[in-house]
Amino acid sequence: MQLPFVDRFARAVRGLLAPLRRPPAPEPEVRRHPWEKVYPEGVEWRTTFPPKPLTALLDDAIAAYPGNPCVSFHGKRTTYAEVGDLVARAAKGFQALGVRKGIKVGLMLPNCPYALICFYAVLKAGGTVVNVNPLYAEREIERQIRDSGMCILVTLNMTALYAKVAGRLDDGALERIVVCSMSGILPFAKKALFAILRRRETATVPDDDRHVLYERLIDNDGAIDPVAVDPARDIAVLQYTGGTTGLPKGAMLTHANLNANAVQVGMWGPDTKPGEEKMLGVLPLFHSFGMTAVMNLCVRFGWELILLPHFKPIEVLRTIDREQPTIFIGVPTMFSALNTHRDLAKYDLSSLAYCICGGAPLPEGVQRTFETLTGCTLVEGYGLSETGPVCTVNPLHGVKKAGSAGLPLPGTVIEIVALDDPDRLLGLGEHGEICITGPQVMHGYGNRAQETMDAMRGGRLHTGDVGYLDDDGYLYIIDRIKELILAGGFNVYPRMVEEAIYLHSAVEEVTVCGVPDEHRGEIVKAFVKLRPGESITAAELRRFLKDKLAPFETPRQIEFRDTLPKTLIGKLSKKELIAEEMAKASAAEAPDEQMREHLSEQKS
Repeated sequence: MQLPFVDRFARAVRGLLAPLRRPPAPEPEVRRHPWEKVYPEGVEWRTTFPPKPLTALLDDAIAAYPGNPCVSFHGKRTTYAEVGDLVARAAKGFQALGVRKGIKVGLMLPNCPYALICFYAVLKAGGTVVNVNPLYAEREIERQIRDSGMCILVTLNMTALYAKVAGRLDDGALERIVVCSMSGILPFAKKALFAILRRRETATVPDDDRHVLYERLIDNDGAIDPVAVDPARDIAVLQYTGGTTGLPKGAMLTHANLNANAVQVGMWGPDTKPGEEKMLGVLPLFHSFGMTAVMNLCVRFGWELILLPHFKPIEVLRTIDREQPTIFIGVPTMFSALNTHRDLAKYDLSSLAYCICGGAPLPEGVQRTFETLTGCTLVEGYGLSETGPVCTVNPLHGVKKAGSAGLPLPGTVIEIVALDDPDRLLGLGEHGEICITGPQVMHGYGNRAQETMDAMRGGRLHTGDVGYLDDDGYLYIIDRIKELILAGGFNVYPRMVEEAIYLHSAVEEVTVCGVPDEHRGEIVKAFVKLRPGESITAAELRRFLKDKLAPFETPRQIEFRDTLPKTLIGKLSKKELIAEEMAKASAAEAPDEQMREHLSEQKS
């Protein structure tokens, strides 16, 4: 039976009003991370980073601080306005050579003003920078040139550098080499001295179309053809990994990746003063750590960058005493070398306010000693080439946990996944593979589709590092997955063994790795460098470690050395030592194999 019109109308009205009477849907629950409750005051973790071109850092600094010193090199200072003019003219010069989107330009330069100028000039021209380690052997450089697909390379007119790449013009790997004059960036007095004393080290460069002198590159009005950059997609830098496991791969870092990482690191020191600080730049700018945490961070805030071409402890001490920098970023071996330098007391290091250490574990004793000597704050951080590189840092103000790599930078999420199931997230305190999500995470590996898929499983960057998060969200790194030592069925993490050995006051440096053993598969071996004037035997060191390591972790072999191999940024390097041990093992097996062949022939 049909309802009367009035009843039908009332029911319709009630139906329309019903949603208005329902309670509002609850807001979706925001996932809280453990580090948020202890995050440093004045730093906001929940920050977003709109994609911006990396060159915006330089443009903003030039606009805000045109007369401020940008680069200081051997006492010669260049202002931000002057650098801006040089970058514009170099960019137009690169465009005249055909640089545009998709074109890769190699920079094979030590720390010098050319490194900063050409870096930003290539980006302004629309190209992609490929950082090339100038101390690599010619074979390694050739491989990187071919793998990256670069067609232009920039280097100095020093024979030691130019000779490594000149042949690539003849075999077609390169189209042009831009050659910068070392004397062109020195003060007048040093320029004259250099011309006299280093004449034999200067390369003779052919006068042909395949070679472009820097002076010719910048001989223009600086009117660049505008380039429309898509910050989230356009690759700013192809940064090759260190290659400690397998061949180096080129991490594709976008403009947005690198801009965000510079801003993230800058947020970590809210009380630093834009336009007023001085940064001591010893870390190589061709390395991701130096590129971002030194060069781009300085540009971000209009700071003065005091460049040194390489790390020599006495030169660093003299420069700090003379130039009075306020910030110094380095690796553990740098701070250790300064701590133990015999002339340390002669120099004033009190200008240093903040120092950040990365690249390798920072021994607590090194940290404590350096802070006592200088009065500055020294904190440890963590990162990798694939993340531009900085991911975590201990707070400059607040709780600094010894042995920890610190808290995630703003916008960065650290997660730990199971080693046997990369899709299973682990809880606080559980050991597994460190994974990273954030605005600084790379676009992928160049020409490595499968390796990109493996590294970016589940939308996270799988670092290959083993670690855990404590209850406050501080990250602790145990070791590299591929450096794990399998000794008699036990997992031994070299870093944990190294940390125990560092507790002995006589030890200055130590590297631990696994060496082949017929019975156990691998055994633990420690290579130890003692402090000057110290003496200890292998037996005494093992006794010291008895209550600090399990028996299977205690090194079965201990070798004392005067020096230990290092990478070009000063990190202790294992691969040379592992190669030595593998060669010894092969040599030892050869006589046994010959004997087996002899016995086999006799039986025949």
